[in-house]
Amino acid sequence: MKRSEINTILQEADAFIRSFGYRMPAFAYWSPDEMLRRRDDIRGITTARLGWDITDYGAGDFDNMGLFLFTTRNGSLAELQAGGGMCYAEKIMISRHNQISPMHRHVLKTEDIINRGGATLAIEMFESAPDGSIDRDAPVPVACDGMLRTLAPGDVLKLAPGESVTLRPGNWHKFWGEGGDVLIGEVSAVNDDLTDNIFEQEIGRFADIDEDTGPVHLLVSDYEAWGLIDQS
Repeated sequence: MKRSEINTILQEADAFIRSFGYRMPAFAYWSPDEMLRRRDDIRGITTARLGWDITDYGAGDFDNMGLFLFTTRNGSLAELQAGGGMCYAEKIMISRHNQISPMHRHVLKTEDIINRGGATLAIEMFESAPDGSIDRDAPVPVACDGMLRTLAPGDVLKLAPGESVTLRPGNWHKFWGEGGDVLIGEVSAVNDDLTDNIFEQEIGRFADIDEDTGPVHLLVSDYEAWGLIDQS
């Protein structure tokens, strides 16, 4: 993706989010230079990888396969594994009309996916086979707003604004906006985008960026290159 395209998507996404009365934290609007000046004060932000996240999954076709995300809070795997402390995460996301977030599952993370407004959120689902691959024959039990439903393999669950589904580790899922763009909330266990995403396709989690212009705001995938994550 071109950096200029990412800058435009950031501005459009911020306007869409604001249209629903949702407000981003102050650090969302800091410039790269301000983040560098505050490097020592924002380690809790950068280490937890809070912030802007725009991906085309390395495929170079954001309009058809991509996702906008902003992580507002995120605990640590160490505390999750110890069974106490900050064991949760929260994101706000935008799935555009017919824009696919490709089929994947998580190893550790349980997540509630919530339609916060806009169009219908469509989610295609499968169970995992014992080896972790997609089981195309097994029914898929899921809780929607606390009520158990059983889907046939490959069924598309459709969530109207205000509705949600709980996805557990091993639940294969891909999703998209149907009939328009969708504002999505995610409330989950600790989020680890570096190791906890298993995709059906041979794709990456983050975009490859062509720096045709400077960033208006840094993405979480920029933090290492800009020296904001301590590698020692």
